[in-house]
Amino acid sequence: MSDFAVKPVLTGQLVVLRPFVDADVPVFLEAVADPEVARLTGSPPGDGPGEERTREWYGSRNAQDDRLDLAVVDRDSGACVGEVVLNEWDPSNGSCNFRTLLVAAGRNRGLGTEAIRLIIGHGFEQLGLHRISLEVYSHNPRARRAYEKVGFVAEGVLRQVLRDGDAWVDATVMSILAPEWAVHRGRP
Repeated sequence: MSDFAVKPVLTGQLVVLRPFVDADVPVFLEAVADPEVARLTGSPPGDGPGEERTREWYGSRNAQDDRLDLAVVDRDSGACVGEVVLNEWDPSNGSCNFRTLLVAAGRNRGLGTEAIRLIIGHGFEQLGLHRISLEVYSHNPRARRAYEKVGFVAEGVLRQVLRDGDAWVDATVMSILAPEWAVHRGRP
């Protein structure tokens, strides 16, 4: 049986995943103010929740028993550079959704790929999940590549689900299954 109430510390070579602390909030305020983050995640630009609501949100993540939200910390600098999340848990089917967010300081150095491997491994090996899925927008090839490196497989395309200026953007549905993870452990 999955136990999302336990908030582990997962350590890799490049990152540590850990429960949130109050000092992480400025990183997420930076993220919601970043136009690139808004564009890549499909969030309305400039539509951040504000400091008080951001503090409340991240302050409440460690108490959730139906999801796992962890801060991504760069081991070299000790700085929080983002988050990884297993949410939308379906206990009857042993499945959940995955999402991640990295600020500029955490990009293009392999931190995201390692963070994904750590939390996905935890989901299968410790929480006993069978399926983890996500959606990635077509204008975010960097994220899609990180997911593919860990073993996520494209299942289908949701056509024109997001407006990006004057253009429409597709989303690819991807997933990874426990039997696949057991074979390659995030290194297909």
